[in-house]
Amino acid sequence: MQRPFRHFLTAAYSSQRLSEQFETTSSAGPAKVSVLADKSVLFQTHIGFGGAFTEAAAHTFHRLGSKNREALVRAYFDNEVGHGYTLCRTHINSCDFALGNYASVEQAGDTDLKTFTLDRERREILPLIKEALAATREKVLLFASPWSPPAWMKTTERMNEGGKLKPEHRAAWAEYYVRYIREMEVEGLSIWGITVQNEPAATQPWDSCEYTAEEERDFVRDHLGPALKRAGLSDVKIIIWDHNRDMLVHRASVAYHDPEAAKYIWGAGFHWYVADKFDNVRLLHDAWPEKHLLFTEGCQEGGPHIGEWALGERYARSIINDLNHWTEGWVDWNLLLDETGGPNHVGNHCSAPILADTRTDTLLFQTSYYYIGHFSRFIRPGARRALCATTSDAVEATAYLNPDGTLAVVVMNPLEHNTNIELSVGNDRSLIQQPARSISTFVYPA
Repeated sequence: MQRPFRHFLTAAYSSQRLSEQFETTSSAGPAKVSVLADKSVLFQTHIGFGGAFTEAAAHTFHRLGSKNREALVRAYFDNEVGHGYTLCRTHINSCDFALGNYASVEQAGDTDLKTFTLDRERREILPLIKEALAATREKVLLFASPWSPPAWMKTTERMNEGGKLKPEHRAAWAEYYVRYIREMEVEGLSIWGITVQNEPAATQPWDSCEYTAEEERDFVRDHLGPALKRAGLSDVKIIIWDHNRDMLVHRASVAYHDPEAAKYIWGAGFHWYVADKFDNVRLLHDAWPEKHLLFTEGCQEGGPHIGEWALGERYARSIINDLNHWTEGWVDWNLLLDETGGPNHVGNHCSAPILADTRTDTLLFQTSYYYIGHFSRFIRPGARRALCATTSDAVEATAYLNPDGTLAVVVMNPLEHNTNIELSVGNDRSLIQQPARSISTFVYPA
């Protein structure tokens, strides 16, 4: 009997990695879990998936041979054999995943930004971005985040270890975003959005700058929003918070309650560190449904974690729950890191979906790469989230109706045993054995 779907599988204890299954294993017994997807009930529109163009990623990329540089770009951005990324992030000035502190205006007191330059970005970051964009036929939306203003603009006179933006430099700092956007345009790169500040509630050992909720609100209302408007850049999306889910509602509500600030704000971005708190994502949507939600960063901290299966499961759990709670786009952190989980100028080494062993010029594809692909390859920009429910706390699922009419249903089984699943879509009822610690994408035709 012909199956009503195409089935793609990644499974532990096997060689299956985003592999199409031409003979899906049917359940040998009664279903333990029921998954329902209904494309007649639709929710938010999807923007895209992607990752971050950091200096660390770019530096590692340029240490590879030409064959692996091409393979890396295709793995993420090719629409047919890769992930088809369409939503990516980069940083304004340096971040922890840079080779050191730097700013586009190093000259103290240059509030007119006469010395502004993207020379540092031109070395490695911009060439990587341009190669990536050349590898796709789709439009890639790019947003940028500052980790810190230049040291001379801050109360601490240094970029690392927190500190605040000096009040007398708020206007100049707002114009800094404008100048960055304009200089990127000169490079042929359009900036779709900006976040006000990466992780504004944290004093980090690396590049960081603190804002209270009120300070962030006031900066957007009195400086950043008006600066973009004066420059004819009102279409550039302003994203607030850009920190963890735990304080998402607390922080965003302060800005959203002020109509003069809220009119400039597209939505809120968030990360996955500290706590899951997926309910906060839904709560913010329910309170302000006209505002948007974007997952702007997540990675596994503490080194490269080469070959750990749990990496992929962490990604999938976050993606499924964020999407099911009204998130419109999902952006990973570094696209690429080396075998140490760096470079990172303060030693904050992490993992990435693809690592490069620069000693042997080898690409290492992590489980997170394959798990992300189960979403990004099959849920395309413009897709609408469809009603999807599961009877299990452990087995999780989401579903999206694509612009071409296909329906993608993603199901993850994190359990250490095979699980019999009844998948119900329209009039079809399919009994499937989902392997232990696996993820499947089922694609139903239009």
